[in-house]
Amino acid sequence: MTEPFAPSARSTVGIEWELMLADGETGDLVGRAPEIMPALEEATALERHTVTAELLTNTVEVTSGVGDTVAAAVDDISDAIAAVRAQTDPLGIELMCAGSHPFARWYDQSVTDKTRYATLIERTQWWGRNMMIWGIHVHVGIDHVDKVFPIIHALTGYIPHLQALSASSPFWAGERTGYASNRALVFQQLPTTGLPWELRSWREYESYLEDMARTGVIADATEVRWDIRPAPRWGTIEIRACDGMSTLPELAAVAALVQTLVESFSRDLDEGRELPSLQPWFTRENKWRAARYGLEAEVIVDREGTQVPVQEHLRETLERLEPVAAELKCAREFAGVGEILDRGASYERQVAVADAADGDLREVARSLIREFRNGPTLREHIGLGRLTPPQP
Repeated sequence: MTEPFAPSARSTVGIEWELMLADGETGDLVGRAPEIMPALEEATALERHTVTAELLTNTVEVTSGVGDTVAAAVDDISDAIAAVRAQTDPLGIELMCAGSHPFARWYDQSVTDKTRYATLIERTQWWGRNMMIWGIHVHVGIDHVDKVFPIIHALTGYIPHLQALSASSPFWAGERTGYASNRALVFQQLPTTGLPWELRSWREYESYLEDMARTGVIADATEVRWDIRPAPRWGTIEIRACDGMSTLPELAAVAALVQTLVESFSRDLDEGRELPSLQPWFTRENKWRAARYGLEAEVIVDREGTQVPVQEHLRETLERLEPVAAELKCAREFAGVGEILDRGASYERQVAVADAADGDLREVARSLIREFRNGPTLREHIGLGRLTPPQP
């Protein structure tokens, strides 16, 4: 199967953010996307940003245009959220985001009436109906197809870092799971999800697609849902490993880290340097550790098996890549990664709220709603102490 890789401007950025629709009083999910989507589609038809329906009727996805900088992509996301709020605020619908909802259950939700989704549910059954998960996707433009898989394999070594920063699914259907990112392990139950295969060239990728299409596993390349995958139509690498970010500054921070990593690896290739990669068994272990322990995980960082606390390795990475971030004009957003480390990730804040409320997960949902609507801003990220629950 031939799958052309579209021309794309190097290190441009696109962002997708899956958002929950929730009742402002109870924090429970509401399946009202079909009510608001017609007006949203009309309102955004000529805009850079888009708003689309998702698998479940309790979800909308906001998507940026192609940004030369992270800030440009985030501005698009802000505009998209404003468009959504123009429809949801009059209806008393709130927006929130995390990798999972604290207490909602799958059997209370409705699937969007679309053939693609019906086919997915028919095939995957119980696991498909349990996809009560929300995430972000970050696209970064790649200037030559031969760079795609070397960069994907190098980025795979940073899956635990990205998972730990974004981890926001410590609860599942009203239960405390003991995992920072329960979403990471739930999502990989579907076909063609999880860690990318160790393909070494675009031709090997096309051969993979041909095998999967011939045997009826996929219809096209969009149904390959790896944690990091090529997006041939856009000429990008797409990072899909992250839980849904709970605030816009945190989304911007992770997008800046991804963009900076990709550009750094691209420069290494330009200069003839071989990119680092881990043994697949180390990569799999790292993914599990980050899902279980979040920012408290120790990760394997080289082929010799050296283990380092993920926070320590992230801070070393920030220091090393700071000049690249400055050149990409995303230094402010890039600094937000350090602010997440200082303040705590969403899963930590959610657990702190639950503990303060004697385990009442409705308070966790309300806290996520407040966070999404009110901040914290980048400035507040700097000033707040670690694990400070958001105030009503």
